Amino acid sequence: MATQHPRKIGIADCLKRFTLLGIAVIAATVPTGAAAGDILLGTDAAGSFSHFAGRAVCRTINRSAADLSCRVIPAADDTHNLTNLNGGSLDLALLDSRLLHDAVTRKGQFQFLDIRYDNLGTLLPLYQLPVLLVARIDAGIAGLSDLKGRRINIGIAHTKVREAVDFIMTAKGWTQPDFKLVQELPATLSQDTMAFCHGSVDAMVHIGVHPDSALQQLMDLCAAVPVDMNDGDITRAVEGNPAVSIVSLPSSTYPGLEKPVASFGTTIWLAASGSLDDEAAMAVMTALEKHQDRLRSIHPALGGFAVDPSDGPDIGIALHPGAAGYFASRGN
Repeated sequence: MATQHPRKIGIADCLKRFTLLGIAVIAATVPTGAAAGDILLGTDAAGSFSHFAGRAVCRTINRSAADLSCRVIPAADDTHNLTNLNGGSLDLALLDSRLLHDAVTRKGQFQFLDIRYDNLGTLLPLYQLPVLLVARIDAGIAGLSDLKGRRINIGIAHTKVREAVDFIMTAKGWTQPDFKLVQELPATLSQDTMAFCHGSVDAMVHIGVHPDSALQQLMDLCAAVPVDMNDGDITRAVEGNPAVSIVSLPSSTYPGLEKPVASFGTTIWLAASGSLDDEAAMAVMTALEKHQDRLRSIHPALGGFAVDPSDGPDIGIALHPGAAGYFASRGN
């Protein structure tokens, strides 16, 4: 009778046991529920307020949603985040309302792109991004109407600063020849603020959340003052553009402000890929509502955050089905 070699029997048995163990490990690590899994959240570059806020959102999700693990993915370009969100490579992203509106309406930088941004949904508006006009005290610019004929910086093309300046100039019917000097200085290496402090420009646009230590330093060291933009032309322009809204900077934001400063700005949305599972989106919403008080307390810019379906402007993107289901379950 033929017999098998004992060593061969041992190897075959070992391979079989290893295969069964591998199957068991894989089965144990595959999510058992539709809401289980990793959440990748895209933000601006590390060190930005977007990245700070994104990390706060992820910590909230990780603390409250047992089946979800949220991780922040920073990027230098928000269009990169938008495209990855639309393609499903990101689950969530913090995105500017102007960028979102331009993408879905094929305007601005998206006018000639052969990409359809139709796999997007919104969850919640997270915070506002004010546009603040800042002038030198010695320039005598008390209001927006005083800006004409002065020396200004409009930033470089395809940046938020240039978009904001273009918005102001279009609303007022101004063109570059209406100004004594127009410079196109970027914020990199503080080129814009250096020109402001040295007196090369009388006014510049600052975009960011408040309070901002960099703006406070500009006010302290370079005699800068925020300019009120309570202007009928700006109000009409804002009313005609769903991507922007009126913003008021409280007098308590910076020392020396005697009254609130009227301005406008965009909204930073927590947007979702259409590929994100509905149950995962509902779990994210539940976590954010449970800890919304804590989120509001970590920075004044998040002080107005609320899990409310009526809070954000209509930018042409529907609520993610999971967010819509969450609000429906609450009777909203």
